[in-house]
Amino acid sequence: MSIRLIAAAADRRLLDERRGTRAMTWIMAIMLFLTLLAAALGLGTLGAARLLEHQLAGRLTVQIVEPVERARNDQTMRALAVLRASPEVARATQVDRAKLAELMRPWLGEDGADPELPVPAMIDVDLGTGTDAAVARVTAAVRAVAPAARIDRHETWMSPVSDFMNLVTWLAAALVLLMASATAAVVILAARAGLDTHRDTIEVLHMLGSTDVQIARLFQRRIALDTLLGGIIGAVLATGVVLLVGMQIGALGSDLLSGLALGQRDWTVLALLPIAFALLAAFAARIAVLGALRRTL
Repeated sequence: MSIRLIAAAADRRLLDERRGTRAMTWIMAIMLFLTLLAAALGLGTLGAARLLEHQLAGRLTVQIVEPVERARNDQTMRALAVLRASPEVARATQVDRAKLAELMRPWLGEDGADPELPVPAMIDVDLGTGTDAAVARVTAAVRAVAPAARIDRHETWMSPVSDFMNLVTWLAAALVLLMASATAAVVILAARAGLDTHRDTIEVLHMLGSTDVQIARLFQRRIALDTLLGGIIGAVLATGVVLLVGMQIGALGSDLLSGLALGQRDWTVLALLPIAFALLAAFAARIAVLGALRRTL
């Protein structure tokens, strides 16, 4: 299928509908604006979900829940020794008591810093591989030397967040497909309306020897150009919104939300969407016009 987005001057004069063309352009600008926002949301959420999975894979927290301080310290030292000697462990670091007191401040206030308060010892662990087998071996090794140890796998308690991000990604993808379908429907309606408006002109072209394919090209070029122009307008507006939201997210300083930032590949996908929608519009217009011409003319 041959598609030229820039129609000849004679073609534009033949199917000149300035008011209709403007309406088509702004409709496509709105469609692409919403589509790019949905796509940016989906791509950003997908990147954040992948970053979250990468950060949480193989992350463990070991708590030594022992009320007697001497026994707690002894089990903590033995657990640290076992962890650092394990080939599955890349890093094992005990969390400082002052940091724990700071984390508990919203709930305990200044009492969290009381040295008499039996606060469990905590150890942050990074595994080389976050497989279930590696986690099971490390868990067994720690509990063998520290019976009071509790092992929390970060991936487990953050899985609802990851599932929610995946859901948002799929919803965004569904919105993009829905907007693409709506765009095709709008193009089909516009093409059929154009056929009704220019029925007399099309009959003259047929008498002069023009084929259905040649007439369809007139419509697909004009509609593709309107879609591309509207898409560029919508893309510029959507890019401004995405950049503004990105600046607001960056100002929050959240590690989780920072993963929503779009990468170079994401921006490339967004930049290609107006072109993809212009090609979709040209194809839909061609199919609609050829079908209508075969049925009625």
